[in-house]
Parts: sequence; C-alpha cells; structure tokens
Amino acid sequence: MEHPEPSPARAPGRGAEVHPELVALLVAAAEAPPGWAASVTPQARLDGDLRLDECELAALAGLLRERFGAGADLAALRARLDLAGLESLTVGDLEQALLPGRVSG
Repeated sequence: MEHPEPSPARAPGRGAEVHPELVALLVAAAEAPPGWAASVTPQARLDGDLRLDECELAALAGLLRERFGAGADLAALRARLDLAGLESLTVGDLEQALLPGRVSG
C-alpha cells in the first residue's frame, strides 16, 4: 500500500516518544518513505492515522516476533479486540502491551 502523509494524530502526545527500534519496525513493515517515521507517535492509530493495511500488519507481526520473541504477538493482541478496539489501537498501546520493559522511550 502506498503511504501518503498520515492524518494528524488525535491527541497530544503522552510526554514520551516511541522507541526508535519500534519506529524502524513500523517503517519496514509499511515499506514507507523515511519522512513517514515522523508520524509514528504514541497516540498514532495503526489503522486510522498510519493507515497500515492487513498485509503490513502481518509483516509487522513477523518483525516483532523476530526481534522480541513469541511474547510480542500482535495477532493475539488484535484477536482480543472488537472493531472499535482495532480502530483505536495506537502505537503506544502496541508498545505497552507487547513490549513492556523491553522498549521504552
């Protein structure tokens, strides 16, 4: 999927930035241009703001497992969410749920 500039994030940041390694994994999964990384903030929604499609989310899941092990299971996290939860899933939620204590800004 081609990645235009994502829409602005919904709310001001949480006072923290996303760890650069997680940003790099998101950029790699999305095959996005380097400038796109600036839009990867804790409050950016994976779907609505970053516009990741299902193929990109699958690629991200694989990259997360490769780098952080089986505990970083994006598919399992997404399976527990209803439609509203999927639509509102943010980079910060992903970082907190899948990478606690391993990646911090």
